[in-house]
Amino acid sequence: MSAICMQVKVSGKVQGVGFRQAAVQQATKLSIDGWVRNEDDGTVSALLCGNTEAVEAMLAWLGKGPSSAQVGGLAASSCAWQDIAGFVQL
Repeated sequence: MSAICMQVKVSGKVQGVGFRQAAVQQATKLSIDGWVRNEDDGTVSALLCGNTEAVEAMLAWLGKGPSSAQVGGLAASSCAWQDIAGFVQL
């Protein structure tokens, strides 16, 4: 099982709708380490570190978000491994 880290930016109606809290719950279910935070431009950024299958599943979830969100776009790029324990909302 290989491990990867991805830097992600989600756009659309993703702030003020419980997106970060739901992302923490989903990432915890998938055993992904990293963080999620709101950005000043209205997007949500995340760092996902974990096994490839789990990160891909989280990317698919982020592309939809919780039912209260309206995801307009998702940009993801691989980045260097970061040794983080757990998944937190910043």
